[in-house]
Amino acid sequence: MDAETERPGQTENSAAMGLFERYLTLWVGLCMLLGVGIGVWFPGFVQAFRGLDLGQTSHINLPIAGLIWLMIIPMMMKVDFASIRQVGRRPRGLVVTLVVNWLIKPFSMAVLAWIFFRHVFAPWISPDEADQYMAGAIILAAAPCTAMVFVWSYLTDGDPAYTLVQVSVNDLLMLVLFAPIITLLVTGVASLTVPFSVLFYSVVAFIVIPLAAGAALRVWLIRRHGVRWFEHRLLPRFTPVTIVALLLTLVLIFAFQAQNITGKAWHVLLIAVPILFQVYFNASLTYGLMKWLDVPHNIAAPGALIGASNFFELAVATAIALYGPESGAALVTVVGVLVEVPVMLSVCAACNRTRHWFSTTNVPQALPSTVAR
Repeated sequence: MDAETERPGQTENSAAMGLFERYLTLWVGLCMLLGVGIGVWFPGFVQAFRGLDLGQTSHINLPIAGLIWLMIIPMMMKVDFASIRQVGRRPRGLVVTLVVNWLIKPFSMAVLAWIFFRHVFAPWISPDEADQYMAGAIILAAAPCTAMVFVWSYLTDGDPAYTLVQVSVNDLLMLVLFAPIITLLVTGVASLTVPFSVLFYSVVAFIVIPLAAGAALRVWLIRRHGVRWFEHRLLPRFTPVTIVALLLTLVLIFAFQAQNITGKAWHVLLIAVPILFQVYFNASLTYGLMKWLDVPHNIAAPGALIGASNFFELAVATAIALYGPESGAALVTVVGVLVEVPVMLSVCAACNRTRHWFSTTNVPQALPSTVAR
């Protein structure tokens, strides 16, 4: 495959499911144990890190913010927004993805969180805890997946260029929809206020700036060195940095959450239940709508995976910024990380087993690459 036909998002590094991605749940579990151990045995150390906030009332922890940037900016560098110009050729798959992601997913998660945390699990969860958990679940659902979708798309033989279009449009919509949806649903379902100034700064810090920086770096570096060097030499070099940043972020979060986790280990299992329901409901709905509209499998499968997974780095950062690193909302987003990979692998397997449901006569040519030379 030469430089003219290679697709962004399907580099040698991101396409193959590496050791880290395949065993992400294991690494998260180890980070949880390490972080909890640090939080229990070195509380003074944790308190010192917890106090490093950007302003006394911002809840934006500076060490975590820096680590989040190290994760998000390389992800944004993979996104080619010029590919959006090609979407008019095959709009149905994108329309389904956007409808599920923005009109159904956050609202269905709010309903599920309300049912489980306010009613089904009421004997084990206090009203204050229920509010925090509902807020965290809503924040998690309002952040559609980005970088990991390229891995899921590869595992289902998805069209990488169309997957890139779906990711790019979702990233742009996050700029304008993420904050209003969180404000509407959290204040409507949970008895919590959403500090708009904190949420605004979170969107700027964790979406606008990384998105702009990633897009600018992508254009500048490709123009200077070419797409092959950018995708096959530069991006793989960011992988160890991104992995280390993610693991360190998890260690810090679990250290901040040590008291919650040691005192409420049962709650971790309870929190996972509505998240699992939400993932499988949205994946099934997206996949079914794609089948009904006769969308090709190589678009339907990645679309279902985008509709099911979450941009957990953004969700974790936002929950921490709004309610603090030791909050129940932050705990929910961390549990989302814990269940992400095994659940998404099961969705990939289901998509591959049902490939024969889709027509093989209407599979169009892949969208042309629009990467700047």
